[in-house]
Amino acid sequence: MGNQALQMALHDAGLTQEKLAEAVNKAIERMTGRPGRIGDRVVRRWLSGQTRWPHELQRRALTMALGREPVELGFIPPSGRSPIAPHEDNVNRRQALATGVALGAAVAAPAPATPYRVGMSDVRALQSRFAKLVAADHKKGGNQQTEAAALALADEAVALRQRGSCSQRVRRALYAMAAACVSSAMWAATDGRRFDAALGHHERAASLAQESGDQAILFRIWSHKGSLYRHLGRPADALDANDVARRLSITHRDPLFASLGHARHAAILGLARDKAGVDRALDCARDAMLRADPGERRPLWLTAFYDEAEVHSLAATAYLAAGRGAEAEAQAHASLTLFRLHLVRSRAITTARLARAQLGQGEAERAVVTAASIDVEHPRVRSMLDSFTRDLHRIAPGPVYDSWEQQWRAA
Repeated sequence: MGNQALQMALHDAGLTQEKLAEAVNKAIERMTGRPGRIGDRVVRRWLSGQTRWPHELQRRALTMALGREPVELGFIPPSGRSPIAPHEDNVNRRQALATGVALGAAVAAPAPATPYRVGMSDVRALQSRFAKLVAADHKKGGNQQTEAAALALADEAVALRQRGSCSQRVRRALYAMAAACVSSAMWAATDGRRFDAALGHHERAASLAQESGDQAILFRIWSHKGSLYRHLGRPADALDANDVARRLSITHRDPLFASLGHARHAAILGLARDKAGVDRALDCARDAMLRADPGERRPLWLTAFYDEAEVHSLAATAYLAAGRGAEAEAQAHASLTLFRLHLVRSRAITTARLARAQLGQGEAERAVVTAASIDVEHPRVRSMLDSFTRDLHRIAPGPVYDSWEQQWRAA
């Protein structure tokens, strides 16, 4: 049978054993500066189940390559290391919790003889499921199922905090987990163009994050709000929200957070048509990324998507909004050559930007070929291609538009 979870992850990503080895070796190079030396033999041992728990560098590289935590890839930590509560036990706990919540409003239940002690194993179980949400978001993005699942997981984290006693460390971790989940719901709503829902999620996520004291999740929440306002066409509000993220102390401790803050600032400045500001922000983003230690431990939500490819993609966004089509096209091409395979949604979005950049330069036929290559499963991508269709009709009415319109209607 082997490691079925890893086999399924390869199938989902469309990877062969050889391509997995290549992706892992590239991830190792990003972390260490030296190419990895993973070969077919090592991959076969992973897939067969002979290697139950790869060494740390390999585990981190696998997470970067596939966007999933090691336990989600079927690897089993040695006894006594990072134990994760069994799934059946979690189900029983949640069922008991749900029953308790329903009855508690009417009847005060007697205190249990031995109060439940919430521990880090409970947190890790939630984190494992959160990793699945992140992977689903990068693949499908913007759907209401992801939004609902993220909110349900946040509710579980908060309910677990109320269920029993815990240390200060566990308490903060539970609130951070809940905040991360609501932040993911916020992003799914933004991506799906459900902006009112996204704004509501922000308020709850920010409150939970304050309880956790977690700078990383605070950064994510305020950076997401900046992106939300950018999508709403409100650059002044977007800049203010993104500035909250950029002023957090974590951006001084870890240049990768600073880099993401600058790159997203560039995208907002493009919307404001501040061409000089775009260039300054992108220079800062690239400089900060060069200073970031690739081996430093960071949250999965960040390492799953933010890399050089995303910097190029945000640069394409900024240049496109600022009316600099040739530069936008160059950045989109650069991004598409670097995207990791699990970033399906990001690749589709960047390809849509490429089509818009080509159309803006008067290359209607090339733009249509580019647009036709996109998977339109994602709500945000469909919205982008709706805008592309309107622009195509304005710029190049005639046979090229007619052909594209027929194809778009059938999509």
